[in-house]
Formats: sequence, structure tokens, C-alpha cells
Amino acid sequence: MTDLNEYECEMLDTVLEAFGVPDNLTRAQILQLFDNDEATAYAMVQALIREQLVKVAGKAGPYEIPEKLILKPKGEKFLKEGGFTKRYQLEQEKANQVGGTLAKLQQQNLRLQNEKIGLQTDLANLRKTLKKQQIGIYSLTALFVAALIWLLVKALAG
Repeated sequence: MTDLNEYECEMLDTVLEAFGVPDNLTRAQILQLFDNDEATAYAMVQALIREQLVKVAGKAGPYEIPEKLILKPKGEKFLKEGGFTKRYQLEQEKANQVGGTLAKLQQQNLRLQNEKIGLQTDLANLRKTLKKQQIGIYSLTALFVAALIWLLVKALAG
């Protein structure tokens, strides 16, 4: 459905609304709806056929409009539910929601990246502090051992 724009959706709904009491349209009626623009009429008829809203009656060439289109019950129900225009609007709303969700995810991603950088900085600072404390412990240990050796030497000499 995403290959149709809003104008095409409105045109398809117009075709569906044009089906009368016998629930069929002739080739001439279809062409009249599109001001005898066969290319546009053909494209719109193909969209209706693809969606399985109508069935073809009569012969048609490979790129011709069929002699008659018959509205299926599915087509009538589809039109009552809002038709192509309603579907198009719902898809546009979905696209906006997805776009909004994407923006929120991008914001969250940026926030998490900033938080990660902050935590990495904190970790680096803690490692520096740990290294300083280890050096302090090693210095105190060396000083204690030196003092102990001095006391032993003094005790043995004396």
C-alpha cells in the first residue's frame, strides 16, 4: 500500500464509490471516471485487482482495462471502513509515531553515550587513585621493612 500517494488513494475510493446497484463498472464508465486517461485508469484498476477488491469480467489485453469490473463484498466492506484514504492516513500516523519513536531512541542513545563517557572518566580517576594508594602502601611497607632491619641491626650490634 505504501506505493500509493494520498491523491491515488482518493481516486481509488472514488472508483469504489462509483460502483452502482449492479455492483459493476464497464470499461467506458471506468474511462469516464479518469477523463479517458487510459494509463491512469489502468494503473488504478490494477491496484484494485491487486487488493482483491474487484474481479474482472470479460476479455482484456495485457495492458488494457477489462470490459467489466465487479465489486467484491470485500471491496464494499473496505470502502465502508474508510477505504484507501483511511488506510493511507493510518499509515501516515504510524510513520509519524515511528519517527517520534526514532527521535526518542536517538535522544536516549545520546544520553547513554554521555553517561558511558562519564562512567569511563570516573573509572579512569578511580584507577589513578588506586595506583597512588598502592604506591603509598609499597612506600610504607618499604619504610617499615627498612625500620625493622635497622632495629635488628641495632639490636644485634648492641
